[in-house]
Amino acid sequence: MEPYIDIKNLSKHYGDIKAVDGLSMHVMPGDIYGFLGPNGSGKSTTIRMLLSLIRPTSGQILLFGHDLAVDRYQTLSRVGALIEKPDFYNYLTARKNLEILGRLSKVHNLKARIDEVLVMVGLLDRAQSRVRTFSLGMKQRLGIAQALLHKPDLIILDEPTNGLDPQGQKEIRDLVKTLSQESNITILISSHVLYEIEQIANRMVIISNGKALVEGNVHDLINGDDRQVTYILENPDPVRQVILGTPWETKFQKSSPDRVWFKITKDEIPVLTAFLIEKGIRIYAIEPVRSLEDFFLQLTDNEAAN
Repeated sequence: MEPYIDIKNLSKHYGDIKAVDGLSMHVMPGDIYGFLGPNGSGKSTTIRMLLSLIRPTSGQILLFGHDLAVDRYQTLSRVGALIEKPDFYNYLTARKNLEILGRLSKVHNLKARIDEVLVMVGLLDRAQSRVRTFSLGMKQRLGIAQALLHKPDLIILDEPTNGLDPQGQKEIRDLVKTLSQESNITILISSHVLYEIEQIANRMVIISNGKALVEGNVHDLINGDDRQVTYILENPDPVRQVILGTPWETKFQKSSPDRVWFKITKDEIPVLTAFLIEKGIRIYAIEPVRSLEDFFLQLTDNEAAN
């Protein structure tokens, strides 16, 4: 299967500053692809190169198998985008704003298509409201509506929940999942909000200082290494004694009046559990915890150390 986005050794330098430095990443059809990195890591610069707003210093961008430098108009016609915050004519209605944008994009059956995208983003009942009456979250949803007007195969969202309250963030996350599942749209979503990507993305890349640190399946990356596992017990006191002199002693982290913590791999969880049960330890619950935030911080800390 051919990637929708295939970035190869992409770089963008501003004098001695390397905003993007040899970045490679691949977005496959059907992905909700998380583009993760701290502020200043090169995410927005990469997206601007993807949309041909700025030129790369070196490297190659293939969209739908076509070289962006050669087939710019053909490839970008299949892409919708929302970069940072959307800009609209605040004194006009939501529908009128979309009409103007739709005419510029030469959208066919424009009135019907506007209704379709307003339904998709949950704003049909506010079609005749002036945009100045919209909340920030509603403006973000209207921005996604304009990105969908020309029926793109791929949409690129740059920090779409930035500045939103928790309810607004949830609405955007739910909308992204719905677009992927019901409209079969591939989505690249840039964010520094780790919890957000963990909730919605199936694949991701993490970048720092313009370089890719890791790319892959979100679940596999999160669950691949050691994580902290909490054992909730009837009585944790005997645990220290039964693990003494065993390999589990080095995995032990801490204890409290009703639980103990170990740092172990996913595959070690059933082995340790069986060991504790065999030693007469009564286990009420097991809670493995390793979030994308843990993984992200581990990677970026290692990068900074190097």
